[in-house]
Amino acid sequence: MAKYRKKPVVVEAIQFTGDNFQECCDFVGEENLNDGTSKDEGYIGIITLEGDHATRRGDYIIKGVQGEFYPCKPDIFEQTYELVEE
Repeated sequence: MAKYRKKPVVVEAIQFTGDNFQECCDFVGEENLNDGTSKDEGYIGIITLEGDHATRRGDYIIKGVQGEFYPCKPDIFEQTYELVEE
């Protein structure tokens, strides 16, 4: 069985803290938000390539290499990505 290494790719991401609701919505863009997005409920609904997903407080929102957005749990994000610049 062949083995493969994931290519290093730099992505843009933001962590949803609950206090930066509008900043996260602006990052994703209105066209990528679903109707379930609710500041009061504390989540952001994102339309992804695999369907709608909810981003909860603490989750990261990643902009993929083709301009798509998707949420990522903080533990997975921290195991997969490292900061390259601020």
